[in-house]
Amino acid sequence: MDNKGEIVIYQTPDGSTVLEVSLSENNIWLSQKQMANLFDKDYKTISKHIQNIFKEGELDKSSTVANFATVQVEGGRSISREIEYYNLDAIISVGYRVHSKRGTQFRIWANQVLKDYLVKGYALDQKRLAEQSKKIEELYQTIDLIKSLTTSKELSEPESQGLLRVITDYVYALNILDQYDHQKLQVEATSKGKTVELSYRQAQKIVAEMRNYFVRIGEDPGLFGNEKDKSFKSSIENIYQTFDKNDLYPSTEEKAAHLLYFLIKNHSFVDGNKRIGAFIFISFLNMNGMLYTETGQKRIADNALVALCLMIAESKPEEKDIMIKVVVNLINHRNG
Repeated sequence: MDNKGEIVIYQTPDGSTVLEVSLSENNIWLSQKQMANLFDKDYKTISKHIQNIFKEGELDKSSTVANFATVQVEGGRSISREIEYYNLDAIISVGYRVHSKRGTQFRIWANQVLKDYLVKGYALDQKRLAEQSKKIEELYQTIDLIKSLTTSKELSEPESQGLLRVITDYVYALNILDQYDHQKLQVEATSKGKTVELSYRQAQKIVAEMRNYFVRIGEDPGLFGNEKDKSFKSSIENIYQTFDKNDLYPSTEEKAAHLLYFLIKNHSFVDGNKRIGAFIFISFLNMNGMLYTETGQKRIADNALVALCLMIAESKPEEKDIMIKVVVNLINHRNG
């Protein structure tokens, strides 16, 4: 074995002996020298009992002995050597043979340590399994959203390509193919700096410029950009909500994701909700220096943005969290 795993400290009840006990592969390990200190016997006596234990077939050497790399100071130099360590079964057997009360005390302590270790390990494994299951379930939810979208409307080729880009990027962000055991699906790799705020007046101006553009190119949108109620203003202001003086959406990416979601889902306009939502979203990213990668490419491609807006529009209210995570994973620093 390469190392001795976790180290726990054992002290005899009378305080006369302190040992660094190795905890590895769900077992307790001591070297012959440590056993000599534990049982207050000389090294040769311990070595003789160990030889007899294996010679008499009381224990199988292959399952009770492990080699750990141990650094020792010899002649003023640190030298790494392979040292034989013996597990709890071997330690207890030696303790019986030397008739040591200390053996019983150590066994009681070691069993409790192993019990705690196994319970902790089980809890960690259960937590890791739950996290993996959650990540996979969220990926399935994303795929289901795409399936429902493709069956509810006929998609153009760019829209179809966009959906493929979304799911490809999202799977990459999850890293579920190679490292899903180590990466958690959560909001991460986000910006730490202060967000440049978008005001309601600025957002209104963006909508007005969009309307004027459509008029100039001869595509008068008619009812485009006409606010139905106050929900447009609410969508803008909601991303800056605080709780106990802390931002409810702490990062710029989270603010951007919620902005896009609110603008599309609130249907604030008589016409143009998805187009307005998409344009204000990319305007917000641009204001905060997040629209382009360091190589000058758009962090989120046009067709992927179209697909993302369609997915949000088709999603159910209970799917909000997964949609927010999709958006954040597509625009955070890991994507480009």
